[in-house]
Amino acid sequence: MRAFDSAKAQSTIFDALIQSARKHGLKKPILEDQERSPLTYLDLIRAAFALGRKIAAFTARGERVGVMLPSSSGGVVTFFALHAFGRIPTMLNFTAGIRNLKAACELAGVKTVLTSHRFVEQGKLHDLIDALETMTSVVYLEDVRKTVGLSDKLFAAAAGALPKSFRTAVKPSDPGVILFTSGSFGAPRGVVLSHSNLVANCKQIAQHIPLDPAWVFFNPLPIFHCFGLTGGALLPIFEGMKAFQYPSPLHIKQIPPLVKDTRANVLFATDTFINQYARSAERDELSGLTFVVCGAEKVRDETHNLITERFGPIPLLEGYGATEASPVIAVNTPTDNRRGTVGGLLPGVEARLEPVEGIPGGGKLLVRGPNIMAGYLRADGGIDPPEGGWHDTGDVVSLGDDDWIRILGRVKRFAKVGGEMVSLTAAEDLAVAVWPDGRHAVIALPDPKKGERIVLVTDRRDAEAAALLAHAQQIGAPEIAVPRKIIKVPEIPVLGTGKTDYVALQRIVDAEMQRGG
Repeated sequence: MRAFDSAKAQSTIFDALIQSARKHGLKKPILEDQERSPLTYLDLIRAAFALGRKIAAFTARGERVGVMLPSSSGGVVTFFALHAFGRIPTMLNFTAGIRNLKAACELAGVKTVLTSHRFVEQGKLHDLIDALETMTSVVYLEDVRKTVGLSDKLFAAAAGALPKSFRTAVKPSDPGVILFTSGSFGAPRGVVLSHSNLVANCKQIAQHIPLDPAWVFFNPLPIFHCFGLTGGALLPIFEGMKAFQYPSPLHIKQIPPLVKDTRANVLFATDTFINQYARSAERDELSGLTFVVCGAEKVRDETHNLITERFGPIPLLEGYGATEASPVIAVNTPTDNRRGTVGGLLPGVEARLEPVEGIPGGGKLLVRGPNIMAGYLRADGGIDPPEGGWHDTGDVVSLGDDDWIRILGRVKRFAKVGGEMVSLTAAEDLAVAVWPDGRHAVIALPDPKKGERIVLVTDRRDAEAAALLAHAQQIGAPEIAVPRKIIKVPEIPVLGTGKTDYVALQRIVDAEMQRGG
């Protein structure tokens, strides 16, 4: 474990913003979105006080306030506005479906949800709003802004001059945000991250990767997800870099020209999205990037090669994290970027491996450090902290002598076939190697003879088991890891974060098997 000065992280989120403004200059442009109206640190602080004062009129100190907004200047201002007055942003995943969204609000005790008319119209989210209005008060930011008068502007101007005197004092150990896990494998859980968790993770990343305040970060990932919030918004703002927010990673044709136009140095993406951007982009649209940070899913060799061939030696830095870790646990660096790994542990992160029966060469990863969550939300509103400060990631990894991590799979992503442990992730890798242009996912089903059987779901219409078997034999992979059953679908279901939605995938496979597939 590399040394990390945890005292650096003993700050609240709003105080970290104030400190960054003083360090880098109040007049420095720090936040922008597709409206192309950059905000300086001073603009951001004033806007947070003006909006926050209005929100404070209909919420209580310490209240968990729902935020259902895209990655945008408005979304980031709202986040800081809540902090200016001691409210707790509770980030709602609008792609999770009505049932999960209502469950999240109920679990967190959300009484008020902040959103915008424009966002609801453009995202066609009226059904979600109807559902939320049965249990919360839905407030539109456009309506709130219309009520901002001269007294509010004078207050914001005074607060901008003396922000520490005007902001509501809270402790670094207090809840800084409530997020919900992606739900890749089941119902989302409410994760409480403290102020110091989020500030620490930004400091850890900055110690691990040298960052230049002149850089522009381009973030199309949602701020309801920790990768988009911490990496795409808080990190650049706290470290003096402009954070450009874009509302959806799905706009494949619009994003590359905007990356060029904004002179972005760092792009946040997943393997799926950067692959699509690379195929859509003109040669000069991504070539100005210093590096790309990829998380949420494995980066394929094909994607590394595609970027290099089309845009030059731009490193794709694969990282690894969990919502419970604020989120970054490990990441590759521009000067030490090892394909097939998720990089080195961040400074201050302790790791230990617990053996998993039938899986040699690795173990289940547990992590501890200043970025590890305060705990999971309980139904009674309380918080269950991680035992001894250790978070069980549920991932099986190998850990090198220099703390570099290679992911072997999730504990849940292993199947016992004929008494042998088979990695479903490795089975997916076989399909990726044979059909690199397709999207593939593997799940396990009960089998009366072998214990479990593995099934490949793919969007490749020509996929056949024989090709998988031939490739496995060629590379010396065990034949037991080759899916014999293949289900072809128009597209693999994904979550709003870009991860495969294994819950939806299981439903597809179950329906296919019931039809006698």
